[in-house]
Amino acid sequence: MAERTAAPQLLLEIDGEAQLISPDHSYRLGRDPDSDVVLADPRVSWHHAVLHTAPDGHWMLDDEGSTNGTYADGHRVRHLDVSPGTLMRFGDAVDGVWARVAVVPEPTTVNRRPSALTVLTGSYRQPTRIAPLPQRVLRIGRASDNDLVVDDLVVSRHHAELLADPTAGSYEIVDLGSHNGTFVNGQPVGRAPVGPTDLIGVGHSLFCLVGDQLQEYVDTGAVGLDVTDLTVRVGGGRDGRTLLDGVTFPVAEKCLLAVAGPSGAGKSTLLNALTGLRPAEEGSVRYDGRDLYRDYAELRQRIGLVPQDDILHTQLTVRRALGYAAELRFPGDTSKAERRARVTEVISELGLEQRADQVISSLSGGQRKRVSVALELLTKPSLLFLDEPTSGLDPGMDRSVMHMLRRLADDGRTVVVVTHSVLSLDVCDRLLLLAPGGRIAFYGPPDDALPFFGFPAWPDAFEAFEEDRTRDWAGEYRGSAAHSRYITQAMSRPVLATGTTGATGTTGATGAGAEAELAPPPPPAQSWGAQLGTLIRRYSAALAADRTFLIIMIALPFVMGAMAHALAGSKLDQNSALNALLILCVGGVLTGAANSVRELVKERTIYQRERAVGLSRSAYLCSKIVVLGTVTVVQAVVLTLVGLFGVRLRPNGGGGVLMPPLLEITITVALLSFTAMMLGLVISALVRKEEVTMPLLVLVAIVQVVFCGALLKLNGVPVLNQLSWLVPSRWALGAMAGTIDLHSIVPGTLTADPLFRHRTGTWLLDVGMLVVLSLVFAFVVSRLLRRHEPVVMRG
Repeated sequence: MAERTAAPQLLLEIDGEAQLISPDHSYRLGRDPDSDVVLADPRVSWHHAVLHTAPDGHWMLDDEGSTNGTYADGHRVRHLDVSPGTLMRFGDAVDGVWARVAVVPEPTTVNRRPSALTVLTGSYRQPTRIAPLPQRVLRIGRASDNDLVVDDLVVSRHHAELLADPTAGSYEIVDLGSHNGTFVNGQPVGRAPVGPTDLIGVGHSLFCLVGDQLQEYVDTGAVGLDVTDLTVRVGGGRDGRTLLDGVTFPVAEKCLLAVAGPSGAGKSTLLNALTGLRPAEEGSVRYDGRDLYRDYAELRQRIGLVPQDDILHTQLTVRRALGYAAELRFPGDTSKAERRARVTEVISELGLEQRADQVISSLSGGQRKRVSVALELLTKPSLLFLDEPTSGLDPGMDRSVMHMLRRLADDGRTVVVVTHSVLSLDVCDRLLLLAPGGRIAFYGPPDDALPFFGFPAWPDAFEAFEEDRTRDWAGEYRGSAAHSRYITQAMSRPVLATGTTGATGTTGATGAGAEAELAPPPPPAQSWGAQLGTLIRRYSAALAADRTFLIIMIALPFVMGAMAHALAGSKLDQNSALNALLILCVGGVLTGAANSVRELVKERTIYQRERAVGLSRSAYLCSKIVVLGTVTVVQAVVLTLVGLFGVRLRPNGGGGVLMPPLLEITITVALLSFTAMMLGLVISALVRKEEVTMPLLVLVAIVQVVFCGALLKLNGVPVLNQLSWLVPSRWALGAMAGTIDLHSIVPGTLTADPLFRHRTGTWLLDVGMLVVLSLVFAFVVSRLLRRHEPVVMRG
């Protein structure tokens, strides 16, 4: 193995396009799209050849028994020693696909020649691929007919074009309506000029213009994170509190970092700051040399976050839930086969093959956490953050989850896990221990932590954190050799540029700053209509799988309708009319509000995560309205027909205001139920805990009864009358009373309410106000949803 690492890096040029290859890997060449080097020529075999290093440290090419052969110097070869200048052809000795190799000198640590990416971000990277700049147009995308094929599922088939103006010697990048966007210096663009100081972002790839070349840098996951002076405060004046106080530390590539500390030390605040969900007021987070907060629109797809709560609909099977997530996160032009293949791949990677078709709610806690991680791995994030993934798990499952995270880091990701558990810290590379007040008490190898503090066990250390508040834990660490070694020296590597102004903005480091300085909200991953369709199908499937909901949904209108029918009798007369209409109002309100009062609060964690990666707020809300509204209207129709079937609605003769009485009442109850459903969404968006919704549902029902006008005289009563205008049942009862001309059936001051008149204008006002209230409630829900979103998404 030691000799193998002596082999040089090579620049492999194929038909004019160059790719950097490393001696650490073997490269499969062929027509197979999954090959490391794809040779798109029908004469090339599916698996044609393998380029690799020999044990003695030189490069070799082995033909894999190809049909049309591999050639060098006009001769067919089976095995070929590859050296600088070697020219090979595949499929034909004269005009087959040609490839040539050149050695790329390794940079030294003292005198390294910076690449374009190094100059722009301070991150030392060699280009993955080099292509000549176009004379006119260079098309970039996932499809094989592009000039530059980017094998990345988050890239659209035809994603962008790089246009050249030979006269002016300038270039311009044009987005081709891609689903995940094209970025220049971290900002989404439709069309923008680009120059040598600009970074063009397409999926996981960055492109730089260097001389007459276009250099590509693929984010394969081996990225570091530099955190500098993060400070978060809440409140002001004497009552203000500091949640994070100047937190600084590095996270190396492929590192598994555990963040621990006593309750209230700022672990969750740090997690929100590192992921960009709640940016710090001061300080910076640099993702592989790039400012995360400013470039969040582009970098968000490379960050995976697994909250403590489930981020999947647990009524669905593993495969189905991941399939819907793939629809939402991948471009709309991604085929079903591509999505299924990626879902199968992450299921295999997380060891969930035996559980793929099992309902998530039936899985153990550790398995459910694996499913949440699988969801985040769909888009191949380079950074993976987890909040208390082992909370509530037994010690064996705790260790199993931590070993899974260890494997994910070893596979080429940087993993940060916030945890209270200290059972498996030994599998982590680094431990960040926060003391009360949001200061670093220790950062370094986990095995060095207890000796540093002088405690025999972790319970002693955490007890000391809580009890010895006067001890300067952060000060002791800042003056230690560990701080010098693991923070100061680790973060002292040179940065060649802290900011260069390009054609469209500034790249490089900037402070987090205030919210106003943040990038605009990222573009959605899919069109609004595509998101809505996926959300409707997913939500319908989740409701259909919820047996308790189905039973209640089916039984409630029949029960309430039967009660209304019993009160109505054979006809609506002086004794039964008002009570029958009242029970229809109560039934409509309960039916609608009960359907929706839990639906937003129980999915809040799911919504927050999906919103962070581009979910449309309005598409999410509309999916709820469409599905729940359809269910609610059907229930209302059943309720009304069961309650009034065979009942004489106008015993004194006559019809409805505009239509037959039964049809008018059915429309009114349907609108009432729909409006009550919207009111239930307001409650669900307003509350913090699901347990609060049921008492509020009872309160809503009582308010509807009191303010509908069937029990109290409201007309002409100051304040009460005006308040009743906000109550849906007030208008619904008025419309139904107008339909049957209630005042003629039950004469009296109570039924002489102007809203009960048997007139066209009055009836239209009553049903129109139900529509207006529904729209008002929809607007309120939208604003309430905004409160629970990541700061950067509050557009």
